[in-house]
Amino acid sequence: FLVYFDNSSQHSSSLLLYFLDGLYYTKLVKYVVFTTFLRCALKKLSFLSSTALFRGMTDQEISAALQLLSCREQAYEKGSFLFTAEVSPPSLSLVLEGNVSIVREDYWGNRSVIGLASAGDIFCESFALAGFSSMPVSVVANSPCRILFLSLPSKGGSLPVAFYRNLLEITSCKNIALTQKIQHMSQKTTREKLLSYLSSQAQAAGSSDFSIPFARQGLADYLSVDRSALSAQLSSLRREGLLDCHKNHFRLLS
Repeated sequence: FLVYFDNSSQHSSSLLLYFLDGLYYTKLVKYVVFTTFLRCALKKLSFLSSTALFRGMTDQEISAALQLLSCREQAYEKGSFLFTAEVSPPSLSLVLEGNVSIVREDYWGNRSVIGLASAGDIFCESFALAGFSSMPVSVVANSPCRILFLSLPSKGGSLPVAFYRNLLEITSCKNIALTQKIQHMSQKTTREKLLSYLSSQAQAAGSSDFSIPFARQGLADYLSVDRSALSAQLSSLRREGLLDCHKNHFRLLS
């Protein structure tokens, strides 16, 4: 696949060069030779256009935005920290593959899960946008993952209006989710916290049969309760005929 490099009007995908890890360029004929890298670039563009951050933007707008955002990609192993509390946050971090937890740990190492981010999600953007010099939370990989780090341009260049609209919508939705978590946490007992959370998940799924994004320990951390106490309440609710569950799949019963 050949693209004439001196005349961008002959091809609409010239900005895909940003994605490519390897290129072969000959000064004699002034052609760039794309091999399997082009397919990789197109796949990445297709994925990014499906994310909430780049929704409604054309491929050309996304490619141009990525250049202005000075993006870099990095891989992490399961269990590794992307960054820890007190470090300076990047402007934006977008999950390309895998998923991560945003956690807060106290002096004694007790962990509370603030939120989750899966493929297509961004995280910790509020700390950077609010001008925090250091983050009060840590981010840990729940699985092998790849992260795209983006730095908002301080001057020069203009990002599409759709980008800022999407960013505002994402932060607004996260504020609503945080309000819901506060509602769960305000319940007095482990049982009430659990039922409040499961009720909200059923409402969000529009069904009494749903899956949650947490394993047992993750759910305990999210609700800030002891895992054994959580397991005891789940067993009790099963005996009472209020729910059935297997791993992270739940079915609420009448």
